[in-house]
Amino acid sequence: MRSLLVWLSLVGCTSASDRVGDVPSPPGKSDDSAFRVTGAKAWYLAGNALTPGDREVELAITGPATTGVVDVWLDRQYAGRADRTSDGFHATVALDEVAIGEHQILLQADEGEFAFAELRFHKSHPLYVAVSNDWDDPDNDDPMLERQERLHARHPELVLTHFVGPYTFTDPALSDARKRYLAEWVSRLARDEGDEIGLHVHPWCHFVRSAGVTCRTSPSFAYATGDTSGYTVILSSYTEAELEQLFAHARALFVANGLPAPTSFRAGGWTAEPHVLQALANEGHVADSSGCNWSRLEEWQGHTGAVLYNWNREHWSFVTETTQPYYPVAGSLDPAATGARLPLLEVPDNGLLVDYVSGSEMIDMFGRNFPDGAALTEPRVYAIGYHPPNFSETYFSRIDQALTEIDRHLASAGDGPVIYARMSDLPRVFGH
Repeated sequence: MRSLLVWLSLVGCTSASDRVGDVPSPPGKSDDSAFRVTGAKAWYLAGNALTPGDREVELAITGPATTGVVDVWLDRQYAGRADRTSDGFHATVALDEVAIGEHQILLQADEGEFAFAELRFHKSHPLYVAVSNDWDDPDNDDPMLERQERLHARHPELVLTHFVGPYTFTDPALSDARKRYLAEWVSRLARDEGDEIGLHVHPWCHFVRSAGVTCRTSPSFAYATGDTSGYTVILSSYTEAELEQLFAHARALFVANGLPAPTSFRAGGWTAEPHVLQALANEGHVADSSGCNWSRLEEWQGHTGAVLYNWNREHWSFVTETTQPYYPVAGSLDPAATGARLPLLEVPDNGLLVDYVSGSEMIDMFGRNFPDGAALTEPRVYAIGYHPPNFSETYFSRIDQALTEIDRHLASAGDGPVIYARMSDLPRVFGH
């Protein structure tokens, strides 16, 4: 982790004493011998079941050999005396009881009137950034795969949730060799980069029929006359029993092709209704990300016969760029509904996908989930993503721009509360 390096001057040095003096004033200006303080970070995290968090501030201090004692003050309250080491002093400040917010540490030598160093830091809950992709089509061309590898290279802490389409393995137009290649490619990213392999379902007819379910060709979210391929058919037009059959078949296809059984999901076109979530829970899924920030789908407004915008506006009316994960009540999508809750975390797609938002728009929405750059009083999630089948250089540039800004606030560097997270890990943060 990158340390903050602070050089400050000694002001007002007295002889060592066993008593604790008054709280010092912040450092003044002096040309006296300098102290060197290392190890400080600007941000520390409160822990949870997914993220261990930071237990203490740990500082190494070197300075004039004549220094007798170094005292530590936290928010103008005495926090203890640093331990002497072979080359200076070592100080720790326990964080378990420290409140969320901004804090000040003053370091005082020999009970001087002025501190020789002032350090400020934030204690915050994490801001989890969930980056996902939706395999809308059976195949993703090689340039689209390379761009995803490039995202990892440019953003080393990034982890992705690949919502893989099971129709990759049922499309008669794909060769067996290509199916193997795609499965091996996503498996490699899961192994080498820590990515997750989740499930994405557009009800392509060749997949639906392979599951032993009658394929519907309407209603379509894109065409008034329906869709004979099944691709744009609203997923929730299938019954709960049919969906369970589809999800079970998808799991079997994954396992047969060397992929793990998926536990996270996003519906094609975000077209999930309560019975879709029920079927997911029944089939062992722990996280869904079909909740849609519908206001960002304005590109779909005015398309003759297309209902995607209006469908999502109706069913996900409460979702905005700051809507946070919740456990839905059986029979409802509304987080305010009361009743028995499903064992399935809804993680709204609150930042949407690069097809519909620019890099600057994603950065703006990130800022709304990290308001004023202040410490977060509870864990939060910001979700963004892309479609591999159309992941062009333009779309790559958009998400790369957003991730570059997000990387400036990584918790691992002590620069902010950001941690990249996989969808299926988030239920560990937001307990049922």
